[in-house]
Amino acid sequence: MEMDGPGGFETEFNREVREHGVTDRAVALFQDLVLSAYRSRGRRLPWRETADPYAILVSEVMLQQTQVDRVVPKYRAFLERFPDFKTLASASLADLLSVWQGLGYNRRAIALHRTAQRVVAEFGGQLPRDVATLCLLPGIGKATASAIAAYAFNEPVVYIETNIRRVFLHFFFRDRSGVTDREIEPLVSRTLHTENPREWYNALMDLGTALASSTTNPNRRSASYTRQARFEGSDRQVRGRILRCVLAEGEVMESELSPMVGVERQRIERAIAALEREGFIRRCGNRIALERGDTEYRA
Repeated sequence: MEMDGPGGFETEFNREVREHGVTDRAVALFQDLVLSAYRSRGRRLPWRETADPYAILVSEVMLQQTQVDRVVPKYRAFLERFPDFKTLASASLADLLSVWQGLGYNRRAIALHRTAQRVVAEFGGQLPRDVATLCLLPGIGKATASAIAAYAFNEPVVYIETNIRRVFLHFFFRDRSGVTDREIEPLVSRTLHTENPREWYNALMDLGTALASSTTNPNRRSASYTRQARFEGSDRQVRGRILRCVLAEGEVMESELSPMVGVERQRIERAIAALEREGFIRRCGNRIALERGDTEYRA
């Protein structure tokens, strides 16, 4: 997404900020730059074609720590199988995880499941629209709650996530490192396009994605920057393999898991303990099966 060049928006914006600071004119130039790029080359994504709060919630949970290309087919399959809060709330954990397989971070599936149950039981099947209440639901932090408020309800909320952070570091903190979100947030607030927050944040997300591939990642200059832990060979991968075995077999013997998963028994024991704490599995002697308990909802 090339925006610079003689007389281009970015050149003019840079000159304004360099000579006069973040003026009203600089804000207007920034908004024009972001929205023009989006309106000419914005990505078509299935969750951008709906304002259904349930569908938006599903997309935001799936997009946590997972790339868009991996999410799109899973999102479509998930909505086909679980089209609304009531259907998801009443689903078995086995059905839920069978659709979720391949996305990773399986605890998100349980959080989404429990959120659906609470929305049905406490809110009459209607997702709350205010950020504070959304934050009380399982697995939903402030950034996810704010994203839901913006995309599902077009609320002019202020929030920062990795792509948004990348945009503001690139444009407003070119010569700085160790930049905190506390420094970025006032700029996110000041530049917010309040007429259509949904479109504005979609535009920022696309621009942030483009910057990730066209420049040295600006997020490296963030005070909160950390490299994502390697998945191959990780305990997270082992837990995923164990879950796949249990889903495929219905019930497995703990003593058989080491050769099935391909790691030593000590790691198997550690992974099983973690899965049990997180509510995925239950043990009965040497047998391992999917948890039932309060993860299963009855209308």
